[in-house]
Order: sequence, then C-alpha cells, then structure tokens
Amino acid sequence: MNLHLLAQAASTAASESATKLNATEIALKQFWQKFWTMNWKTIEGSEWLFAAQYYGFRAMLVVVLMILAWTLSGWLSSGVRRGLTRIRFDETLTKFLAKLVRWAALLLTALTCLSFFGVETTSFAALIGAAGLAVGLAFQGTLSNFAAGAMLLIFRPYKVGDTVNIANHLGKVNEIALFTTEIDTFDGRRIIIPNSSIYGAVIENITYHRSRRVDIAVGTDYSADIDETRQALERAMAIVPHALQDPEPAAVLLELGASSVNWSVRVWVNRDDFGDAKQALIRAVKMELDRSQIGIPFPQMDVHLQPTSGDEKAA
Repeated sequence: MNLHLLAQAASTAASESATKLNATEIALKQFWQKFWTMNWKTIEGSEWLFAAQYYGFRAMLVVVLMILAWTLSGWLSSGVRRGLTRIRFDETLTKFLAKLVRWAALLLTALTCLSFFGVETTSFAALIGAAGLAVGLAFQGTLSNFAAGAMLLIFRPYKVGDTVNIANHLGKVNEIALFTTEIDTFDGRRIIIPNSSIYGAVIENITYHRSRRVDIAVGTDYSADIDETRQALERAMAIVPHALQDPEPAAVLLELGASSVNWSVRVWVNRDDFGDAKQALIRAVKMELDRSQIGIPFPQMDVHLQPTSGDEKAA
C-alpha cells in the first residue's frame, strides 16, 4: 500500500513538473512572439520581469561557467603538457595536444551554455556545416595552411628543436602550429612561416642525423709535393677536437685547377659540435700548410705599363 502511494506521489510530482515546464515554454514563446513582431505595448510588466529573471539567471550562470572553463582548461592543458613531458613524449605533439585539449574543453562548454538558452546543439552543428562551405571558399589560403600543418604534424619531417632550412630561411624550430611554423634564426630573429609555403617545397632538416661531415675546400701551389700536402692535411685533421674516427677523416684530391691543386678536407663530428669543429679544422689546415711551407694561391693581378709615343720622344 505504501509503495502504491509513493508511486502515485512521484507520478503526480512529475506531471506537475512537466506542466510547469510547458507553461514556462509557452510563456516564453508568447513573449518572443510579441517582442519580434514589435508589439511591445502589449507586453505586460510581469512578462518583462519573468523574461529578465529567466534569462538573467542563465546569463550569470553562463558567465560563471565560462570563467571556470577558461581556468580549468588552462590547468588541464598544463597538466597534459607536464604529463607528456615527464614521459619524454615528442615535444611537437606535446604542444599541439595541450592546445587541442584546451580549446576542445572551451568549445564543449560553449555548446553547453547555448543549450541553456534553448539552442539545440544539433541545429548548431548543422549551421556550422552549412557555413563551412562559404567559409572554406573565403579562406582558401588559410585552409591550405591548415591542411599543410596537419600533414606536417602527421608525417613530421622535422620537430621542435631541429635546425632546418625551410622556405629559404635557416633556423631552429620553436613551434609547429596548424597554420604556421615558428623558427628562431641564429642572429636572434623570430620568423613565422605559413605551412603551405613549407609543405609544397624542399625541406632540409640539418640536424636529422646524429653526425655531420665538415668539408673544407683548400687549394695548394702546383710546386708543392702531393704526398707532403696530403700528410700535412692529415696532421691537421688529427688535431681537430671532437672528430669521429668512424667514418674516418679523409683528404681528397679533387682536381687540378686553373691556378691551384684543389683538395677537400673531410671530418665527421657530432651534430652539436659542427660549428666548433669547422672553425678548428680551418685553423689547423692553415697552420699545418704554413708549417710545411706549402703555399695557398690567391688571385692576383700583374699590371704592365706600356710607354706612349710622347713619353718615348721625351726620353
């Protein structure tokens, strides 16, 4: 008997709640019909007060939710970044995923807030789809950057921290976003390059491999002995710090040039030691050639003055 009474009470409460909800919807619908048809004089003060209370409460709730969502999405993004960094995840994808989580949380909150005002999220999604075509035609360049950015993030020809030569710019990658890539040049400049200019062109990843080869071109006098020159260059390679022995350093005789015997001095080093090793190799080559008294030809001009007829008569 008690269970029957409880069921009846629950049914009565549910029906009263539904009736109240329907009455609220009807009242709001009548209010907006009068408002949009500009029959404002027929709107009573109680209707204005009811609409202000109904939407005012929801507006305040939306403001509070968006502030909370902005704060919590920032914390969530930072947490994702710290977590992925702790497990040594790829730095490029770490930044991308952290931003993606933040904006996904904000978008979800915005859609939830729209539902408070009676906006159907399904119709909103349909509206976005319908507007997508027009927006796509208006922003073809931007969408091409987006597509190129997605391909760069998927195939990853370079990552954050790599030294690259892209779109005729040399520098270290700071960030790869969906629309642009940021690189820092070695003279302290920040360059932002559209992704469409990168993906459709040649990409040179200078620090892709762990080791690099230092090449120094040098020319010697024709009067210098070939074997002595080779020995001097080998001594120069032997004193270069950070030089790797696998592959072995090599002094390659390239050609007999117009005014010099041309050599290529090649030493392999770790990529982080490339700059210092190149300076050291140039210095060592010059010092060893000077010590062996082997000259390095340089362009020079001989000027021959021919006396004129007036000068001959005066003489």
